[in-house]
Amino acid sequence: MTSAELKILAEHAAETEEKGRPAAESVEAVRADFTLSRGAGAVTTVRRLAELASACPSTSWNVGTNAVTKTLAKKAFGDALPAGFDQVQACGTGVPSGRAERGADGVRVTGSWKSVSGCEDATWAGVGVLDGDVFSIALVSTAELEVRHSWDMAGMRGTGSHTLVADGVLVPEELIAPMPLPGLLSDRLYFGLTALAPVVGATRGALGVIEDMFASDRKPYMTAYTRMGESSGARYWLAEATRLANRAEQALLVVATLVDSEEIPQIDGPRLVRELAEASRDCRAAVELMLDLGATQGLANSSTLQRFWRDIAVAGRHPILNAYLAAERFGEALDPA
Repeated sequence: MTSAELKILAEHAAETEEKGRPAAESVEAVRADFTLSRGAGAVTTVRRLAELASACPSTSWNVGTNAVTKTLAKKAFGDALPAGFDQVQACGTGVPSGRAERGADGVRVTGSWKSVSGCEDATWAGVGVLDGDVFSIALVSTAELEVRHSWDMAGMRGTGSHTLVADGVLVPEELIAPMPLPGLLSDRLYFGLTALAPVVGATRGALGVIEDMFASDRKPYMTAYTRMGESSGARYWLAEATRLANRAEQALLVVATLVDSEEIPQIDGPRLVRELAEASRDCRAAVELMLDLGATQGLANSSTLQRFWRDIAVAGRHPILNAYLAAERFGEALDPA
């Protein structure tokens, strides 16, 4: 990802949020990233997603959703995947809120799936269905699906995470298979990393806003200081925000490196899941300190800082990063009785 491409994402981030989906220019800028999946490596994936999110968290999130969908689809369908599948955007959800019905004319899929990020721009959707009583994944062309606009959140507004609806869509039998979940521990951690990486990247983006403020002639209101850096308190707040952002990024890369090693003992799973959840909390704590430094100006609707703050608050609370459940399961692993 070049600086020119990141500049495109940053320049269109406000438009992306206003439109409720990535701007056309942003989609074009990340087109090469739709090849990302588990096979590209966890470290490569998280570095790319974090970089993208430093400019536009919503666009990064949709690239991460694509990577998860591609990973599951490749495991489920292998060589049966449609031609060119690797090159186009995919979206999906593992929630089995659809059903597959087999008849004389083939397999028809009916159902609705909420919060499918990137569904308006994706070519394919991997959706959870019950095929009889088997939890399965169906790969469906989005041209055959209805998009119901239902995404109304405080942050990550530009992801276009709407509801997809199928009404008796005919799907080739080779594109319905048992869902490869829960799957390997390394795969499950990879999915968590794709959720955390945009949060870490957005925190870096917010920190960039604060660093620019320190480099400007902005000063603490109602003080004799001539610039922010003259205040020891402001410098400490900046240092703490930076420390938390660094710690979150370190956790992200450590777990990604372990995932790439393919040598993670099952017993370490709860601990590593908790580390991902705690890294998300570090990001939220860091941006709160940044808001203190930005003061009320940082909360203006026109402020880039408050957009990062809202995106971090929403993405950082994705169910796969649930901090209290991660703590609960880690405790159970320590004392299974």
